[in-house]
Amino acid sequence: MLTINKNLIQLDVEAETAEEAIRAAGALLAAENKVEDRYIDAMVKGFEDVGPYIVLSPSIAIPHARPEHGVLEQGFSLIRLKNPVVFGHPTNDPVQLVCAICGTDSTSHIGMLQSIAAVLGDKTKLEIILNSDSEEEILSILN
Repeated sequence: MLTINKNLIQLDVEAETAEEAIRAAGALLAAENKVEDRYIDAMVKGFEDVGPYIVLSPSIAIPHARPEHGVLEQGFSLIRLKNPVVFGHPTNDPVQLVCAICGTDSTSHIGMLQSIAAVLGDKTKLEIILNSDSEEEILSILN
């Protein structure tokens, strides 16, 4: 199950690079005391080191890092980019949704990934997330 609040959703975020998009999603987690700032740096480093593996489906990136890089509490954030950003993925670019996840152990992220996939795999729900002007409406879909 996904637990998210309105403060962890931000719509029409301006970012020009993948790093800016990852940092924006991570900043929401840090602001809600889900992670330490170094977790954001670890997500960016993971992207730089391994590449666009975090772009798991067309237009959706799910950055994350290991729990020991500063996870304080399990959670996730969602940002919708004002303009899609190229992450360098051969088939799933450009990215418009960035869901940063943070798990407290080496397996908790799996459940979050499954829950996010269930929501974003539903075309009706995905269309609402991509087009709604209401964070409350998106929140009702995610919780």
